[in-house]
Amino acid sequence: MSWTIILIIIVIGLLLVILEVLVIPGTTIAGVLGLIALGIAIWQAFATHGNIPGVITLAGTILVSVIALYFSLKSKTWNKLMLKDTISSQVNIVEAEKVKAGDIGVSVSRLAPMGNVEIKGEYFEAQTFGEFIDPGKNIIVIKTEHSKIFVKSNN
Repeated sequence: MSWTIILIIIVIGLLLVILEVLVIPGTTIAGVLGLIALGIAIWQAFATHGNIPGVITLAGTILVSVIALYFSLKSKTWNKLMLKDTISSQVNIVEAEKVKAGDIGVSVSRLAPMGNVEIKGEYFEAQTFGEFIDPGKNIIVIKTEHSKIFVKSNN
């Protein structure tokens, strides 16, 4: 195999590995194909050109990989792809005075087994013990535990 083909396979492998590291989340086919391409190129350098050129190809590929990843991660171009939003939502905070066992309310959404309920004019997220409750049905609070409201149908 000629050096031109070996270099093309190395460049393709490096591009796939960089794409895997920087753009595609998780382990995907791009990273696997990139590593396979790098392995084939290095193996072909050893097989067709001997040990010294093979070792030089291996060392060069490792060096170029490290440099390419360094500059890819350092460049500011990836800031355009980065998620900069922050999550400002909160967990359902239930004060002991607002919702107590025995309080009656109405299901706002379908509880399957979780959904929204209205109790004393305020909206909360509630959970049943496995039953499904359609919207607009009367509910009763069974218990509150660690900011969770457990309800059942109040027929």
